[in-house]
Amino acid sequence: MSVSYPNQYRNYCVIDLPKRRNLDEIKTSLENPESEDTVIEDLYELNLMLDEGNKDVAKIYPALSKYNQTDSPNIQTFLAGIYRKIKVPDAFGPLIAMLIRNAVNPPQKAGFDANEEIGGAILDYLV
Repeated sequence: MSVSYPNQYRNYCVIDLPKRRNLDEIKTSLENPESEDTVIEDLYELNLMLDEGNKDVAKIYPALSKYNQTDSPNIQTFLAGIYRKIKVPDAFGPLIAMLIRNAVNPPQKAGFDANEEIGGAILDYLV
């Protein structure tokens, strides 16, 4: 697998997934990631599962919550998108905390604004 991060010409990640994994494999990977790339790949794959209608993704919230304190705008964006879809009540507070942390200490330029996805996820929880 490989991850190409956002740059001055593209405001999204490009991820190459040679083969799809099951939820248990992704959970194990999230619990013991090799790098930020690995986490991004895992979150991307979870997002695809949610788009395909997999309702079991919410069950691995404890593994996802490990990243609630991250400063990585890429991880924050994927997490917010996943939380927006699974709407686990425990994820609401961490989304608020992410938004406040980013307001106090804005992330380095990432080619996009993670706060847009975080704010959208918060709004979806409120509606």
